[in-house]
Amino acid sequence: MVEREIEYMAEALDLALTASGRTSPNPLVGAVVVREGRVVGRGFHPRAGEPHAEIFALREAGQLAHGATMHVSLEPCCHWGRTGPCTEAIIDAGIACVVVATEDPDHRVNGAGIRVLREQGIEVIVGVLREQAEALNVAYFKHRRAGLPLVTLKWAISLDGKIASRPGTRTSLTADAAQRYGHELRNVHDAILVGINTILVDDSQLTCRIEGGRDPLRVILDSRLRLPLDARVLNLSSPAQTLVITTPAAAQEKLEAIRATGADILVFDGARPPVRWVLEKLAGRGLLSVLVEGGATVHASFITAGLADRVVVFVASRIIGNQLAPSAVAGESAGTDGVKVGLEQCTVRQLGEDVVIEGALVYSTQRKVVTPTPAGGGHL
Repeated sequence: MVEREIEYMAEALDLALTASGRTSPNPLVGAVVVREGRVVGRGFHPRAGEPHAEIFALREAGQLAHGATMHVSLEPCCHWGRTGPCTEAIIDAGIACVVVATEDPDHRVNGAGIRVLREQGIEVIVGVLREQAEALNVAYFKHRRAGLPLVTLKWAISLDGKIASRPGTRTSLTADAAQRYGHELRNVHDAILVGINTILVDDSQLTCRIEGGRDPLRVILDSRLRLPLDARVLNLSSPAQTLVITTPAAAQEKLEAIRATGADILVFDGARPPVRWVLEKLAGRGLLSVLVEGGATVHASFITAGLADRVVVFVASRIIGNQLAPSAVAGESAGTDGVKVGLEQCTVRQLGEDVVIEGALVYSTQRKVVTPTPAGGGHL
C-alpha cells in the first residue's frame, strides 16, 4: 500500500514539474485520482489564473472520482482567489481519501485545507514524499515564508577562475551544451537580473533562446541610468518586460526616454538600492525566482547580504592566464576577508566540453538555505 502511494505521488510531482517556470506567483502542483488501483484522472496547474491541478484531475476522472483517492503534491486550497477552493470541488466530487505530500505555507491555507476535508469526513494522509515536494516548490516556500524570491547566482569561469580575458571585455567561455543549459535556467526563472556594466560590455538581450522557452522579466540595476537607448534589451520583440532600477541621480529626460521604449522603472530614494529592497520589490510583483547573471560586483552584493540561495558555476575547459583578468565575485562589497559560505546539495557534472557545479549556499551563521538570514544591507 505504501509503495503504491509513493508511486502515485511521484507521478503527481512529475505532472507538477510540467509547468516549471509558468505558475508564479502560484506553486507547482500535480494531482492523480486513483480508483480501485487504477489512475482515472490526472492534472497539473498550468499557470496562475487557470484551474488548479485538482480540478483538472477531477474533470478527467468524472463520475469515477466518487469514492476514489486523490494524490496531490500540495495541500488543496480552501479560499477564493482567481479560482474557487479546491477543497469544495473535492468534497462535491465524493473523493474518499486525499493523500497530500506537504502543507501549503500560504497564510490563507497552512493546514486549513486539510482541516476542511477532515471535517467533511474525508480521510487525509499527509507527508508522502514531503521532502521531494518541498524541493520542487523551494522558490514558492521561500516567497511565502520569507517574503523574498529564491535567488540563484550564475556565472562561467575559465579553469583559472576568470570570467573574461581582461576587464571591460566580453569573453565567450563555454561551449554549446553549457550555453543551452544557461538558457534553460532562464526559461524556468521568473526574472533575470544584471548590473548595468553587464549591459554596457555585452549588450545582452537577456532572453531565453530555446524553442518553446519563455523570456523572464529583465531586471537591470543602474543607479546613474547609464543604459543606452539603443541597447538591445530596450529594443526587443518580447512579451516579457524590462525593469530598470535606478536612483534620483538619473536625469529626468533619460527616465522619460527609457519609459517611452516600454520599459518599467523603479526609483530607489537613496544612493544605491539595497539587495533586500530590490528583492522585496520583485517579490511584491509575484516573482518567486530570480537568476542573477552578473557582474562581479552584483554577485558580491548578494553574497555579502546573505541573500543568494543557490549558485550555478560553469567551468570552461580553457585557461586565460592574465593576472588582471576579472573574477566572478569582486568589488568592495566582497570585503577584505571574503565571506565564508558552504555548499549543500552540491552536484558536479560534465556538460559537453565544460563542467557545471550547482549547489545551495549556506552562510556561516545559517543552517537553512531557503530562508537565509541577511548578513548585511548589501548595496548595489
